[in-house]
Amino acid sequence: MTHGPVPALRRIGAVVRRHLYLLTGSMPRLVDLVYWPTMQMVLWGFISRYLSGQSSLIAQAGGIFLSAILLWDILFRGQLGTSLCFIEEMYARHFGHLFVSPLRPAEFVAAVFTISTVRVLIGVGTAALLAWPIHHFSLVDALGWSLLPFFAVLLMFGWALGLIIAGLLLRLGLGAENLAWGAIFLIQPLTGVFYPLATLPQPVRTLGWLLPSGPVFEGMRAVLTEGRFDVRLFLLSVGLLLVWMGISAVSFLLLFRSARERGLLLQGAE
Repeated sequence: MTHGPVPALRRIGAVVRRHLYLLTGSMPRLVDLVYWPTMQMVLWGFISRYLSGQSSLIAQAGGIFLSAILLWDILFRGQLGTSLCFIEEMYARHFGHLFVSPLRPAEFVAAVFTISTVRVLIGVGTAALLAWPIHHFSLVDALGWSLLPFFAVLLMFGWALGLIIAGLLLRLGLGAENLAWGAIFLIQPLTGVFYPLATLPQPVRTLGWLLPSGPVFEGMRAVLTEGRFDVRLFLLSVGLLLVWMGISAVSFLLLFRSARERGLLLQGAE
Protein backbone atom coordinates (compact mmCIF):
# COMPACT_ATOMS: atom_id res chain seq x y z
CA MET A 1 0.00 0.00 0.00
CA THR A 2 1.56 3.29 -1.14
CA HIS A 3 -1.23 5.65 -0.10
CA GLY A 4 -2.11 7.02 3.32
CA PRO A 5 -0.29 9.16 5.87
CA VAL A 6 2.10 6.49 7.19
CA PRO A 7 3.66 5.52 3.82
CA ALA A 8 3.82 9.24 2.92
CA LEU A 9 5.69 10.04 6.15
CA ARG A 10 8.09 7.17 5.48
CA ARG A 11 8.87 8.53 2.01
CA ILE A 12 9.33 12.04 3.36
CA GLY A 13 11.58 10.64 6.10
CA ALA A 14 13.70 8.80 3.53
CA VAL A 15 14.38 12.04 1.63
CA VAL A 16 15.10 13.91 4.87
CA ARG A 17 17.57 11.22 5.97
CA ARG A 18 19.37 11.36 2.62
CA HIS A 19 19.95 15.09 2.92
CA LEU A 20 20.88 14.85 6.59
CA TYR A 21 23.53 12.27 5.66
CA LEU A 22 24.80 14.62 2.95
CA LEU A 23 24.89 17.49 5.43
CA THR A 24 26.46 15.72 8.40
CA GLY A 25 28.88 13.74 6.22
CA SER A 26 30.52 16.86 4.80
CA MET A 27 32.37 19.26 7.07
CA PRO A 28 32.54 21.99 4.35
CA ARG A 29 28.73 21.96 4.13
CA LEU A 30 28.37 22.38 7.90
CA VAL A 31 31.03 25.11 8.02
CA ASP A 32 29.31 26.98 5.19
CA LEU A 33 26.00 26.87 7.07
CA VAL A 34 27.55 28.50 10.12
CA TYR A 35 30.20 30.73 8.53
CA TRP A 36 28.13 33.35 6.70
CA PRO A 37 25.49 34.06 9.40
CA THR A 38 28.28 34.27 11.98
CA MET A 39 30.36 36.68 9.89
CA GLN A 40 27.33 38.90 9.30
CA MET A 41 26.56 38.87 13.02
CA VAL A 42 30.15 39.86 13.88
CA LEU A 43 30.24 42.66 11.27
CA TRP A 44 26.91 44.22 12.16
CA GLY A 45 27.58 43.76 15.84
CA PHE A 46 30.64 45.99 15.61
CA ILE A 47 28.66 48.51 13.54
CA SER A 48 26.02 48.54 16.29
CA ARG A 49 28.73 49.08 18.91
CA TYR A 50 29.97 52.10 17.00
CA LEU A 51 26.45 53.52 16.66
CA SER A 52 25.80 53.02 20.37
CA GLY A 53 28.05 56.02 20.95
CA GLN A 54 25.99 58.21 18.62
CA SER A 55 22.91 60.21 19.58
CA SER A 56 20.41 58.73 17.12
CA LEU A 57 17.31 56.57 17.06
CA ILE A 58 19.40 53.62 15.94
CA ALA A 59 21.62 53.98 18.99
CA GLN A 60 18.61 54.13 21.32
CA ALA A 61 17.11 51.01 19.71
CA GLY A 62 20.00 48.81 20.89
CA GLY A 63 20.63 45.79 18.69
CA ILE A 64 18.39 46.82 15.79
CA PHE A 65 21.03 45.97 13.19
CA LEU A 66 21.90 42.66 14.82
CA SER A 67 18.21 41.74 15.04
CA ALA A 68 17.70 42.77 11.41
CA ILE A 69 20.63 40.79 10.02
CA LEU A 70 19.74 37.65 11.99
CA LEU A 71 16.10 37.83 10.88
CA TRP A 72 17.24 38.46 7.30
CA ASP A 73 19.38 35.34 7.47
CA ILE A 74 16.30 33.31 8.43
CA LEU A 75 14.66 34.39 5.17
CA PHE A 76 17.82 33.98 3.10
CA ARG A 77 18.77 30.58 4.57
CA GLY A 78 15.17 29.35 4.28
CA GLN A 79 15.17 30.15 0.55
CA LEU A 80 18.69 28.88 -0.06
CA GLY A 81 18.13 25.67 1.89
CA THR A 82 15.09 24.89 -0.25
CA SER A 83 16.85 25.63 -3.53
CA LEU A 84 20.03 23.75 -2.61
CA CYS A 85 18.16 20.50 -1.95
CA PHE A 86 16.94 20.56 -5.55
CA ILE A 87 20.40 21.47 -6.84
CA GLU A 88 21.92 18.53 -4.90
CA GLU A 89 19.48 16.13 -6.56
CA MET A 90 20.05 17.63 -9.99
CA TYR A 91 23.82 17.31 -9.75
CA ALA A 92 23.40 13.70 -8.60
CA ARG A 93 20.92 13.04 -11.46
CA HIS A 94 18.66 11.61 -8.79
CA PHE A 95 15.25 12.91 -9.85
CA GLY A 96 14.71 10.11 -12.34
CA HIS A 97 15.12 7.56 -9.54
CA LEU A 98 13.01 9.52 -7.06
CA PHE A 99 9.98 10.02 -9.23
CA VAL A 100 9.69 6.52 -10.64
CA SER A 101 9.20 5.53 -6.98
CA PRO A 102 5.89 6.09 -5.12
CA LEU A 103 7.32 9.42 -3.88
CA ARG A 104 5.03 12.31 -4.81
CA PRO A 105 6.18 15.87 -5.55
CA ALA A 106 4.30 17.19 -2.51
CA GLU A 107 6.09 14.68 -0.27
CA PHE A 108 9.47 15.61 -1.69
CA VAL A 109 8.69 19.30 -1.12
CA ALA A 110 7.67 18.55 2.50
CA ALA A 111 11.02 16.82 3.03
CA VAL A 112 12.87 19.75 1.45
CA PHE A 113 11.10 22.20 3.77
CA THR A 114 12.17 20.06 6.74
CA ILE A 115 15.81 20.13 5.64
CA SER A 116 15.59 23.87 5.00
CA THR A 117 14.40 24.35 8.59
CA VAL A 118 17.32 22.26 9.89
CA ARG A 119 19.76 24.38 7.88
CA VAL A 120 18.28 27.59 9.28
CA LEU A 121 18.40 26.34 12.86
CA ILE A 122 22.04 25.28 12.51
CA GLY A 123 23.26 28.40 10.69
CA VAL A 124 21.25 31.22 12.24
CA GLY A 125 20.96 29.45 15.60
CA THR A 126 24.73 29.22 15.93
CA ALA A 127 25.19 32.88 14.97
CA ALA A 128 22.50 33.97 17.45
CA LEU A 129 24.16 31.98 20.25
CA LEU A 130 27.61 33.41 19.46
CA ALA A 131 26.18 36.95 19.53
CA TRP A 132 26.02 36.76 23.34
CA PRO A 133 29.69 36.07 24.13
CA ILE A 134 30.90 38.35 21.30
CA HIS A 135 28.50 41.30 21.60
CA HIS A 136 26.49 40.57 24.77
CA PHE A 137 23.37 40.53 22.60
CA SER A 138 20.50 38.06 22.81
CA LEU A 139 17.94 37.94 20.00
CA VAL A 140 15.46 36.25 22.33
CA ASP A 141 15.83 39.00 24.95
CA ALA A 142 15.59 41.72 22.31
CA LEU A 143 12.43 40.46 20.58
CA GLY A 144 10.87 38.26 23.26
CA TRP A 145 8.00 35.99 22.23
CA SER A 146 7.52 37.99 19.00
CA LEU A 147 10.60 36.22 17.65
CA LEU A 148 8.50 33.08 17.06
CA PRO A 149 5.92 34.62 14.65
CA PHE A 150 8.67 36.61 12.91
CA PHE A 151 10.72 33.41 12.51
CA ALA A 152 7.74 31.46 11.13
CA VAL A 153 6.73 34.07 8.55
CA LEU A 154 10.27 34.68 7.29
CA LEU A 155 11.09 30.96 7.12
CA MET A 156 7.92 30.15 5.18
CA PHE A 157 8.42 33.10 2.84
CA GLY A 158 11.91 31.72 2.20
CA TRP A 159 10.30 28.37 1.37
CA ALA A 160 7.95 30.06 -1.09
CA LEU A 161 10.77 31.88 -2.88
CA GLY A 162 12.92 28.74 -2.86
CA LEU A 163 10.11 26.67 -4.37
CA ILE A 164 9.64 29.13 -7.23
CA ILE A 165 13.39 29.08 -7.90
CA ALA A 166 13.44 25.25 -7.70
CA GLY A 167 10.71 25.06 -10.33
CA LEU A 168 12.70 27.36 -12.61
CA LEU A 169 15.81 25.22 -12.08
CA LEU A 170 13.91 22.07 -13.05
CA ARG A 171 12.56 23.72 -16.17
CA LEU A 172 15.61 25.74 -17.25
CA GLY A 173 18.38 23.47 -15.97
CA LEU A 174 21.47 24.08 -13.90
CA GLY A 175 22.44 26.98 -16.15
CA ALA A 176 20.00 28.96 -14.01
CA GLU A 177 21.74 27.93 -10.78
CA ASN A 178 22.75 31.52 -9.98
CA LEU A 179 19.07 32.26 -9.29
CA ALA A 180 19.41 30.28 -6.06
CA TRP A 181 22.17 32.59 -4.81
CA GLY A 182 21.26 35.97 -6.24
CA ALA A 183 17.50 36.26 -6.75
CA ILE A 184 16.67 36.95 -3.11
CA PHE A 185 18.98 39.97 -2.99
CA LEU A 186 16.66 41.65 -5.48
CA ILE A 187 14.08 41.93 -2.71
CA GLN A 188 16.45 42.94 0.09
CA PRO A 189 16.32 46.69 -0.75
CA LEU A 190 12.51 46.46 -1.02
CA THR A 191 11.87 44.64 2.22
CA GLY A 192 13.20 47.29 4.63
CA VAL A 193 15.71 45.15 6.48
CA PHE A 194 17.81 48.04 7.83
CA TYR A 195 15.44 51.00 7.35
CA PRO A 196 11.70 51.75 7.45
CA LEU A 197 9.73 51.21 4.25
CA ALA A 198 8.78 54.90 4.42
CA THR A 199 12.39 55.61 3.38
CA LEU A 200 11.71 54.18 -0.09
CA PRO A 201 10.22 56.18 -2.98
CA GLN A 202 6.45 55.71 -3.23
CA PRO A 203 6.30 53.26 -6.20
CA VAL A 204 9.05 51.10 -4.69
CA ARG A 205 7.48 51.35 -1.23
CA THR A 206 4.30 49.76 -2.60
CA LEU A 207 6.33 46.76 -3.76
CA GLY A 208 7.84 46.48 -0.28
CA TRP A 209 4.39 46.26 1.28
CA LEU A 210 3.51 43.39 -1.09
CA LEU A 211 6.23 41.20 0.41
CA PRO A 212 5.49 39.34 3.68
CA SER A 213 8.94 40.30 4.93
CA GLY A 214 8.17 44.04 4.69
CA PRO A 215 5.60 44.07 7.54
CA VAL A 216 7.80 41.68 9.55
CA PHE A 217 10.77 44.06 9.60
CA GLU A 218 8.45 46.99 10.31
CA GLY A 219 7.07 44.94 13.20
CA MET A 220 10.59 44.16 14.40
CA ARG A 221 11.39 47.88 14.62
CA ALA A 222 8.11 48.49 16.49
CA VAL A 223 9.15 45.91 19.10
CA LEU A 224 12.67 47.33 19.47
CA THR A 225 11.87 51.05 19.43
CA GLU A 226 8.37 51.15 20.95
CA GLY A 227 8.21 47.90 22.93
CA ARG A 228 4.99 46.75 21.25
CA PHE A 229 3.97 43.90 18.96
CA ASP A 230 1.90 45.34 16.09
CA VAL A 231 -0.87 42.79 15.48
CA ARG A 232 -2.03 44.50 12.28
CA LEU A 233 1.40 44.26 10.71
CA PHE A 234 1.61 40.59 11.68
CA LEU A 235 -1.82 39.79 10.21
CA LEU A 236 -0.84 41.61 7.03
CA SER A 237 2.36 39.56 6.77
CA VAL A 238 0.39 36.31 7.27
CA GLY A 239 -2.13 37.26 4.57
CA LEU A 240 0.64 38.11 2.13
CA LEU A 241 2.45 34.89 3.05
CA LEU A 242 -0.61 32.80 2.18
CA VAL A 243 -0.78 34.50 -1.23
CA TRP A 244 2.92 33.89 -1.88
CA MET A 245 2.67 30.25 -0.76
CA GLY A 246 -0.21 29.76 -3.17
CA ILE A 247 1.74 31.38 -6.02
CA SER A 248 4.80 29.26 -5.28
CA ALA A 249 2.81 26.00 -5.15
CA VAL A 250 1.06 26.65 -8.46
CA SER A 251 4.27 27.83 -10.14
CA PHE A 252 6.23 24.81 -8.94
CA LEU A 253 3.59 22.29 -10.02
CA LEU A 254 3.32 23.84 -13.50
CA LEU A 255 7.09 23.98 -13.97
CA PHE A 256 7.54 20.47 -12.55
CA ARG A 257 4.90 19.09 -14.91
CA SER A 258 6.53 20.84 -17.86
CA ALA A 259 9.97 19.47 -16.93
CA ARG A 260 8.58 15.96 -16.51
CA GLU A 261 6.75 16.03 -19.86
CA ARG A 262 9.93 17.16 -21.63
CA GLY A 263 12.00 14.44 -19.99
CA LEU A 264 14.21 16.94 -18.16
CA LEU A 265 14.00 15.04 -14.87
CA LEU A 266 15.57 11.96 -16.43
CA GLN A 267 18.27 14.08 -18.07
CA GLY A 268 19.28 15.75 -14.82
CA ALA A 269 17.72 18.96 -16.17
CA GLU A 270 20.94 19.83 -17.99
